[in-house]
Amino acid sequence: MFGIEILESIPFPLVFLAIVLIAVSLRIINEYERAVILRLGKFSSVKGPGVIFLIPFIDKMIKVDLRLVALDVPPQEIITRDNVSIRVSAVVYYRVMDPEKAVLRVEDFNYATSQLAQTTLRSICGQAELDEVLAERERLNLKIQEILDAETEPWGVKVSKVEIKEIDLPEEMKRAMARQAEAERERRAKIIAADGEYQAAKTLLEASKIMAENPITLQLRYLQTLTEIAAEKNSTILFPLPMEVIKAFLDKQK
Repeated sequence: MFGIEILESIPFPLVFLAIVLIAVSLRIINEYERAVILRLGKFSSVKGPGVIFLIPFIDKMIKVDLRLVALDVPPQEIITRDNVSIRVSAVVYYRVMDPEKAVLRVEDFNYATSQLAQTTLRSICGQAELDEVLAERERLNLKIQEILDAETEPWGVKVSKVEIKEIDLPEEMKRAMARQAEAERERRAKIIAADGEYQAAKTLLEASKIMAENPITLQLRYLQTLTEIAAEKNSTILFPLPMEVIKAFLDKQK
């Protein structure tokens, strides 16, 4: 009863002012956020998560998101080392590790990271040839990630991964690469066909040597051929005779 009487004795404007001050002073920080507190313009502390208290008109709070950010790097016009003009886009994954540095060391760490990613992508891809950009993406991704991570470390930012997304080639370059791929496939086909002919000729040579050493194998081959012809149900069958039989008839005629 005594407390209620005291409250009733306080003027309403003062009660309303107190409620407003409390509402202004209390802040709720999510689990994935941190609050950088500046007191009279100077760094005071990093608070959160949970409920924090600010001194009205003295403390200033800057929220920093600690979650992983996927940053799209827009397509960049790049001239490779072998003077081919291409457009390359990428995605950068980073997160804030030190909220104090992210607020005090750089004006806007998101914008700064984006600009640095664009310039680094142009620089690294411009130092490589077109074949390297197309075939060695993993090496280029790792190189870009290492450079970005080293440059953003003073800002309290950690670059965990970089992936080159798309590589757009000029139309004439696409046609030239298509012709090159087709010529390569034709070359491989000819090599395979030639190798097959060589293997077949080598096998026939070995078979002829075996037949020359054992004439009976030639006669067995005759019989096998006759069986294969008979299986085809042909009306005419040509039966090859051994050369020794024909030679004997010729000798008698002479």
